[in-house]
Amino acid sequence: MKLVWVTGAHGFLGRHLCQYMSGKGFSVAGIGHGYWDPRESSKWGIETWVFSDVHLPALNDLEGKTSKPYAIFHAAGSGSVPMSLRNPYIDFQRTVCTTLDVLEYVRLRSPETKLIYPSSAAVYGAVIKGKISEETPLNPVSPYGVHKKIAESLIGSYATSFGLPICVVRFFSLFGNGLMKQLLWDICCRLEENDREIVLHGTGDEIRDWIHIDDAAGLVGIAMEKASSSATPVNGGTGEGATVREIVHEIVDAFGINRIQIKFSGIIREGDPRFYQADISKALSWNWNPLWDWRDGIREYVRWFKKMRGLK
Repeated sequence: MKLVWVTGAHGFLGRHLCQYMSGKGFSVAGIGHGYWDPRESSKWGIETWVFSDVHLPALNDLEGKTSKPYAIFHAAGSGSVPMSLRNPYIDFQRTVCTTLDVLEYVRLRSPETKLIYPSSAAVYGAVIKGKISEETPLNPVSPYGVHKKIAESLIGSYATSFGLPICVVRFFSLFGNGLMKQLLWDICCRLEENDREIVLHGTGDEIRDWIHIDDAAGLVGIAMEKASSSATPVNGGTGEGATVREIVHEIVDAFGINRIQIKFSGIIREGDPRFYQADISKALSWNWNPLWDWRDGIREYVRWFKKMRGLK
């Protein structure tokens, strides 16, 4: 049984990657923040869980507890543009420094280990309306995006200089059951509180490409076998764009609430690009296809939220 490590395994993407890889017959070890009862972590397919910052000594210790991994999924790091604006120093530490330590572990201890890095479409920054390909110039507009770009640059340098097998997946808008932050979570919480008027930032016409966590995990699994010293990036999206207005109205409709006003301030938040829609030609060429339509995914998310909250 091949062993894989997942950094940030307690997080939304990390735990789903653990579950996916366990389901594919891999042994899974996780490291990162979050206190986890062994019975709970085992539900996500994790055989070994280490609560620790992600740094070189901790990775060496994890090797001692397990063995050298076939692959590392480096899902640890910052996951919030607003947080990066409030505290760019911490965002840098979480994203760039942890990536450098993972790269050093692979270089020094296990150069044959495949490294898969879930990056973000935030590296593209403000782009004109239309689908974004992997060849689109990188021009991030937030510390979060800048730090992801720096991490990608480090990855490219290590892959080229030391021949390390790496693949970068640039995810667009991840969502699915268990996500307890960002737009879907915020709207559901406000509907639960019976807000009759919801005012949101922006115009409502901002376009996002929403990819379900199940599809994201499947793409990362394929990316593991595509890892190479070229560290070629691939977009993780569906190729379909939806406006924020459409997303919010779908949530409201799925929630079953009538006579609610949705308004937009017209003020675009700092670091919040207007148009994000992925060109997924490369991912499709890998025989990967997204199975979830965003509308179905949102309705499933609302059902999950209401069940978790004990709502009818």
